[in-house]
Amino acid sequence: MFARQKLYEGKAKIIYATDDPEILLAHFKDDATAFNAQKRGQIAGKGEMNCAISSHLFQHLESAGIATHWIDRPAPNELRVRSVQIIPLEVVVRNIAAGSLCQQTGLELGTVLPHPLVDFYYKNDALGDPLLTRDRLLLLQLATSEQVDQLQTLALQINQILSAFFQECNITLVDFKLEFGLANQGQLLLADEISPDTCRLWNQSETDPNLRILDKDRFRRDLGNIEAAYHEVMERVLAHAPQS
Repeated sequence: MFARQKLYEGKAKIIYATDDPEILLAHFKDDATAFNAQKRGQIAGKGEMNCAISSHLFQHLESAGIATHWIDRPAPNELRVRSVQIIPLEVVVRNIAAGSLCQQTGLELGTVLPHPLVDFYYKNDALGDPLLTRDRLLLLQLATSEQVDQLQTLALQINQILSAFFQECNITLVDFKLEFGLANQGQLLLADEISPDTCRLWNQSETDPNLRILDKDRFRRDLGNIEAAYHEVMERVLAHAPQS
């Protein structure tokens, strides 16, 4: 039997090698972090819930023509994924003003943006994952100009697909973070995960600004009922997911 070799451990996942160098195993943890890991904790069952949500959303995106690193889900809290070289950028798409956008611009929480906003953040904990302009991104050679254009186009396509999907789930996709990587052949693939850890999700059946939150903001802001919120998202996503 092939012994697992840990390649990398991040805040939410452990990446293991497999007997195929082009395939990795992503193990989803119950650990929760916020504010660049200054706040730490655990959310019971988070690993399995986020793994299930991510697996189904990757499948949905694949069926819509978006290339991802997803292969399958061999265990409740594990995904088999294609090996990619992660581009050190967090691509954030915003539909409604929340979080840092409100803090940095003065926009009122809940303001619907006239068009989706795409932001690029440098994946660098030591620097605090700063927001980058296009020129700074190119200066640091984090991606080529062509790749930046492709990332923006893909992010907006993914936003359109996921917004419609979550609308069917009676959930508003407020904003979300994406990560991309390059496969061995140079193909750009959507990577990482799509879950309540990486998305702001509001329950359309709830008007209270705190009760409507179905994502990691419940952990960030000590709102309680975190596990129940994640479970609610999972149940709605699985109910509307495409047939595998």
